[in-house]
Amino acid sequence: MGGVTHVVLFTWKPGTTDRQVQELIDTLAALPAMIADIRSYRYGSNAGVAAGNDQFAVVAEFDDLGAYERYAADPRHRNVIEQVLKPIMATRHAVQLVEPG
Repeated sequence: MGGVTHVVLFTWKPGTTDRQVQELIDTLAALPAMIADIRSYRYGSNAGVAAGNDQFAVVAEFDDLGAYERYAADPRHRNVIEQVLKPIMATRHAVQLVEPG
């Protein structure tokens, strides 16, 4: 099995502020330095070029499924979800793409 790309899309609850989204961005920015299994980490707000799209995306790459699973279970990652993300999250969609090989 090859590498794993984790893609997550979010929409925000009504009333979510720019400050709350910036707090999420700041918190996400710290994760790669804390979690060695992260190979690549990108995130940001939707550019707004089409109506009806999700509002925010996270794309993370890992060497293998085990690395992704360690990241998913890591208490620092879980803390971001519980403390920063859940209070503003209305919807979440995710997929883990496994590279052939």
